[in-house]
Amino acid sequence: MLKKIYFCCMLLLITLSARAYQERNLLQKQADIQTLTNWLVMDQKWVSYPDYTDRKGWNDFLGDNTAYCIEQGEKYLNYQWQVIKATDYMAYSRTGDRSPMSDPYNANIHAITRLFIAELAEGKGRFLDALLDGVFHVCEMTSWSISAHIVVQRAGGTFPVKNDHVLELVSTDVAATFSWIYYFLHEEFDKITPQFSKRLYEEINERILIPYMTEDRFWWMAFRAKDGNSLVNNWNTWCNSNVLQCFLLLENDPEKLAKAVHRSMVSVDKYINYNKSDGACEEGPSYWGHSAGKLFDYLDLIYQATDGKLSLFAEPTIKNMGEYISRSYVGNGWVVNFADASARERLDYHLIARYGDKVESKEMEEFAAYLKKQHYQPISVERDMLRALEAFRYDKQIDSFASVHPHKPYTWYPETEFCYQANPNLFLATKGGHNDESHNHNDVGTFNLYINNTPLFIDIGVETYTGKTFSKDRYSIWTMQSDYHNLPQINGQQQKYGRSYKASQVKANPGKKTFSLDIAGAYPAEAGVKKWQRTYRLASHALYIEDDFLLDNPTTPNQQHFIVWGKAEITQPGTIRIDGNGEAAELSYNPSQLNAQTEILEVKDPRLTHVWGNELTRITLKASTTEARGTYRTTIKPIKK
Repeated sequence: MLKKIYFCCMLLLITLSARAYQERNLLQKQADIQTLTNWLVMDQKWVSYPDYTDRKGWNDFLGDNTAYCIEQGEKYLNYQWQVIKATDYMAYSRTGDRSPMSDPYNANIHAITRLFIAELAEGKGRFLDALLDGVFHVCEMTSWSISAHIVVQRAGGTFPVKNDHVLELVSTDVAATFSWIYYFLHEEFDKITPQFSKRLYEEINERILIPYMTEDRFWWMAFRAKDGNSLVNNWNTWCNSNVLQCFLLLENDPEKLAKAVHRSMVSVDKYINYNKSDGACEEGPSYWGHSAGKLFDYLDLIYQATDGKLSLFAEPTIKNMGEYISRSYVGNGWVVNFADASARERLDYHLIARYGDKVESKEMEEFAAYLKKQHYQPISVERDMLRALEAFRYDKQIDSFASVHPHKPYTWYPETEFCYQANPNLFLATKGGHNDESHNHNDVGTFNLYINNTPLFIDIGVETYTGKTFSKDRYSIWTMQSDYHNLPQINGQQQKYGRSYKASQVKANPGKKTFSLDIAGAYPAEAGVKKWQRTYRLASHALYIEDDFLLDNPTTPNQQHFIVWGKAEITQPGTIRIDGNGEAAELSYNPSQLNAQTEILEVKDPRLTHVWGNELTRITLKASTTEARGTYRTTIKPIKK
């Protein structure tokens, strides 16, 4: 079930002609196993952090964050390690709820990381016993995987099977963090009991290193992926960056290390091949940090471990992947969200600064400074130790960048088919694509519209993940359906799931500020739709939407759906006033063609209420007649409240 989970615009009409999978293999072209044997810096001499005993080094490295790190660790000196019961694991298979298992597990891991960084900051051994207890507690667990992911074990189900080790997001997160603990503190642990470090090494080796080198059954590895039809998403870079840390920190045999690094290169190349060269993240900004962001972590690690000899930072695709995140930020914490991404996101400005530094993107560096100034937050020490350490390294450097984030007037991703347009008051995000994208919703042709950086016409997002989210019943969930996106229902039919359900005739015109596409192909044969050409035109004062259609023997009136964050009132036939959160707009349509109605959508799930509150509004414009050919025109204009 888990398997289903800018380029600069020219002032010309740009039409997408192909979405071909590209066998770039950028990493493998740079080095084979023998080359890596010669290039890799051995015995962890590539690590640039101070040694544990270098007290001045750590005081300089952490700076003003030293006291903060110690205070965070002190909160967990008497932490009671939580026991995870068999029924906590089985809750996922019984009810689809992962939280009974994942919540206490994450709490334990977070306690460990805070104790660890506190010990690095203070260096007096005060946190070692509590840290030893926590790591030992986790080592005693049958599996390091969470219940929602353990289902890919050979035996299936969610009851953990001994020695059936699953390589997935959380298990590799834990292993990477434990590898850093081993690297920094194994000599200190040996002073307490020499058996502990030996046990820790063995656990990481048996649970992660050996399975990674001997198995290819985990879908995210993509070793069996042959072309662009094989989904390769954030799991690939997330897991590979974790596993690479484990090998680089624990393996000191040059030949074994070279083989492991090369194996990871083959896997990560599959991710780079799958992703479009335009750099857009089809999973959305919420996933960027663990998709393109994890690719960056991986590339940065391999750059350091080869003393800069292996580098992809000059590749345009890698830079495009980074700058996608600054282009997708609207303002005030709002981001362009398609698929399962959330509309409101706290972006990791330390990661953005690191990425921008390596690919020489002034845009990203200034965006990082802007985020820090607008949305400062203390450095989080959670399950990702590499990110935490690098955040401390870059924290002051960000302050040297100008704090700037201007909207680009027109950004077009021709392969992913995302198009962003902006003027001083309006920001429009539109998409084409197909209905089998990573974390897919059936949403070909939809749009989001923001007024003064506030969303008004929205993509709802996704509810809290459960077993149903990644099952055959995914598209029975309302937020996944095209009827709950800003899209038409054609001849009684919604869009369907599948790669073959896609847009065609996708055209972007920066000069005319338009984006158009035929969404007929996203609907099933029962819709009888030969053409549904939708065109968006963003003017200085309004958004114009035109739908030109041709149907074959229609039997049911068409409907236009709009999802809005706010209240909608039909003030007169042909005019609907929308009052959002500090912003307002007027939607105009032809009342002789379309009849309007509004309905309140009750929002209950906490993942959505956190963003939108308890209700949204759906506007439906229903055709007054059943026509085989026609054109609908709607206009959205901001108005003063």
